[in-house]
Amino acid sequence: MAQAYKTDSGNGSSESERSGSRLRLRLDRWRRDRGIWRRGVVLAVCAVLLTLLMVFHAEIPNTVGNLGSLTETFLPWLGVVGIPVLLVMSLVRRSATALVALLLPAIVWLNLFGGLLTDKAGTGGNLTVATHNVNAENPDPEGTARKLAESGADVVALEELKASAVPSYESALSGTYKYHSVQGTVGLWSKYPMSDTRPVDIKMGWTRAMRSTVTTPEGEVAVYVAHLPSVRVKVNAGFTAGQRDDSADALGEAIAREPLGKVVLLGDLNGTMNDRALNAVTSQMRSTQGAAGDGFGFSWPAAFPMARIDQIMVKGIDPVSSWALPDTGSDHLPIAARVEI
Repeated sequence: MAQAYKTDSGNGSSESERSGSRLRLRLDRWRRDRGIWRRGVVLAVCAVLLTLLMVFHAEIPNTVGNLGSLTETFLPWLGVVGIPVLLVMSLVRRSATALVALLLPAIVWLNLFGGLLTDKAGTGGNLTVATHNVNAENPDPEGTARKLAESGADVVALEELKASAVPSYESALSGTYKYHSVQGTVGLWSKYPMSDTRPVDIKMGWTRAMRSTVTTPEGEVAVYVAHLPSVRVKVNAGFTAGQRDDSADALGEAIAREPLGKVVLLGDLNGTMNDRALNAVTSQMRSTQGAAGDGFGFSWPAAFPMARIDQIMVKGIDPVSSWALPDTGSDHLPIAARVEI
């Protein structure tokens, strides 16, 4: 047995030596290969173009198919997908030039989104809010409502409410939320008194936004709920977001006129914080995910979230933490945030 053990150990050592020898041979070939800097020029150019795309995304015009907004919607994925692909191709090509060039987009991506990779959530806060696009075709509105009530949120906003399903949501949420109002296809449920509740005109021809004053123990807060128009990617028209953009401008104007100093916006904005088309809103409010979230907090589509188009934003209020809630059966994930009034 002892002899067998020595033989096994010897074989293992020999195999380790052979592996190390093969690695040294490969590295030696790389050092002696004078074409290592000549190969992969095209890959290096692609890395530079990817860098320019991320740095100057705001300069991409929206005049043709809203290409700029489309790029900004999925901006993080340019690096998440593009950099690893170029890395693998550079290694296969054995190109030092491409590998060095690849540092450019990597550095830019980390500068743009590296802060989202860390957990910025804090402790404390005195108001928890949540928002959820429940999907008009939701097969189980009662189940969705119960999951939201179990989240512990003090205020819950719902979007894409189907008229026939409203009684189901009202019944399931009534035990947790004493106050509520439904305006068109959006609604607000609150544990605290609501007043001055009214629809907000976002230039759609029907009601998909509202505001209400919620009187919390710490004071009055103006809570807005909005569901901006959907966007589509069409071969012949590009990123069709014209109506969404007009509604975003109208929503921004309404919030700018709000007399209360403390404002919370909850809703499906059908756009990310990077999308310049939402500037009328994003320029005057803070994203709870960007300020106090953990990760990107993608909310859509629920099966494989690729973008955060559902937003919780605040004005005159400090974000403490922000997170995505578990799947409820909708095509969106609900999101929640804890804030300090």
